[in-house]
Amino acid sequence: MGGGLVGLLAAAVLLIERIKLAQNSDYVPTCSINPVLSCGSVMETAQASLLGFPNPVIGVAAFPVVVTTGMVILAGGRLARWYWLGLQAGVTAGLVLVAWLAFQSVYRIGALCPYCMVVWAVVIPTFWYVTLRNLSAGAFGERARTSRGVAIVREWHAPLLLVPFLLLLVLIGERFWSYWSTLL
Repeated sequence: MGGGLVGLLAAAVLLIERIKLAQNSDYVPTCSINPVLSCGSVMETAQASLLGFPNPVIGVAAFPVVVTTGMVILAGGRLARWYWLGLQAGVTAGLVLVAWLAFQSVYRIGALCPYCMVVWAVVIPTFWYVTLRNLSAGAFGERARTSRGVAIVREWHAPLLLVPFLLLLVLIGERFWSYWSTLL
C-alpha cells in the first residue's frame, strides 16, 4: 500500500509538471536540477507520451489499484485468483514499461527524471512481491507453489530484490560517469 501511495504521488507530481510545461514552454520543472537530473529533457521526448498522452496518466490510473489492494489485504479481505492474475498482468506490464523507459532515459535521452526514478523504485518491488505472492499462494498452479525454486526465492526475496536496483545504479553510474566525476 505504501509503495502505491508513493508511486501515485510521484506520478501525480509528474503529471502536474508535464501540464505546466505544456502550458508554458519556458517552464523549468522542479525536478530539472542539472544536465543529468533533468525532467524537462525527458518530458519533451516522444518516449514521455508513449500512447499519445503523458505517461504519468498511466501511473495516476494504476497506482490506486495497488493502494486499494493493500487496503483490502490490511482489512483482512480475500481476493479471487482472477483478481491476482489480473494484478499480475498489470504489474508485469508496468515493469516492462519501466524497464523500457529506464533504458530510453539512460541510453537514448541521456537524462534522468528523479520523479520517474521514484516510480521505477516502486514498480520493481511491486512486481516482485505480487509475483512472489502469486507463486506462493498457488495462483500459477500447485506445481509452481511447491517448487524448490519458489522456496528459494521466498527465502532470499530481499537480497534478490536488490539485484535490479544495483544493476540500475551500475548502468546509470557507468553511463553518466563523465558527469558524476566532475562533481568529485
